[in-house]
Amino acid sequence: MPLIHQKTEFVNFGHLELFEENPSSNINCTKILQGDVDEIQKVKLESLTVKFKKRARWTNYDYINMTGDCASFIKKRKYITEPLSKEEAGFPIAYSIVVHHKIEMLDRLLRAIYMPQNFYCIHVDAKSEKSFLAAAVGIASCFSNVFVASQLESVVYASWSRVQADLNCMQDLYQMNAGWKYLINLCGMDFPIKTNLEIVRKLKLLMGENNLETEKMPSHKKERWKKHYEVVNGKLTNMGTDKIHPPLETPLFSGSAYFVVIYGVGKDTYSPDEYLWATIQRIPEVPGSLSLSYKYDTSDMQAIARFVKWQYFEGDVSKGAPYPPCSGVHVRSVCVFGAGDLNWLLHVHHLFANKFDTDIDLFAIQCLDEHLRHKALETLKP
Repeated sequence: MPLIHQKTEFVNFGHLELFEENPSSNINCTKILQGDVDEIQKVKLESLTVKFKKRARWTNYDYINMTGDCASFIKKRKYITEPLSKEEAGFPIAYSIVVHHKIEMLDRLLRAIYMPQNFYCIHVDAKSEKSFLAAAVGIASCFSNVFVASQLESVVYASWSRVQADLNCMQDLYQMNAGWKYLINLCGMDFPIKTNLEIVRKLKLLMGENNLETEKMPSHKKERWKKHYEVVNGKLTNMGTDKIHPPLETPLFSGSAYFVVIYGVGKDTYSPDEYLWATIQRIPEVPGSLSLSYKYDTSDMQAIARFVKWQYFEGDVSKGAPYPPCSGVHVRSVCVFGAGDLNWLLHVHHLFANKFDTDIDLFAIQCLDEHLRHKALETLKP
């Protein structure tokens, strides 16, 4: 049976531990999190077995059926249904989650961040399978503080539609007027590396400031907003024509897709999410923004929103690399984390990490999930 620490029994919450979720596996998560080389190798070997590859997986239809009985679903999936502390109850967080497939990943992500005082908007790609949308609606229907966005976009990679998906959720969450303190945006392959209490405390330390990557625009990205792009046959295409410079006194800044809030410009550019939020963060009139001075530039390693491991920056940390090589695989030069990444990952200051995928390394998510749940419940001990 996988263990994180010595298991402790709780009067009211012990049944919410996640240790029993994969009883057929003998992977020791404690050793995985400690970076034990032999146990990490064991994970890689088990992932190659026929038994593991043919393991039963929940489908969209399984979730549609399970969520037909919400009380049973919540109990079976071990969702936390009451605040774990007064501090957390008094600091609600809003989440925008943009997804298009892999319903079990959505369930695992939502369960890992779910607290009854928080609010969750799920944006499902309009191109997604109808059964996936129905499954997402089913999950949302079991919670009063979870809902599917009122308007769904057909999301095209690197296009404005990715921004619009977040904006739709932002608008829905804002109109709720529910008193949430911060908004965090996620995608279906993100996973927390902090407990809700740890996230709350880190957000409190921001003292009302936004926190996101925002740096001087590198020269190789300028083409993205100087040229006119359109979606052609489902792909974003450079039309070869120049654009007028955005009507802003503020220079454009570079960042990532992960933001706090507010609306901007740039519908016909390439990957507008990678500079939209970064630029808004440097407009003086925006609440919680930063100075235009380069001294306020914030890199992806300094911002707390999301940790992403890029292939071309990986290397020997002792020789200056920002992080060690990926233990999983790379997709578009981004590491999809493996079990061997967890030990290092749990020492960074970020709130979430990207990417995780149960189809690539189930144990990376399982061990992280167990660890965070146990850590959260440990705070309830007398």
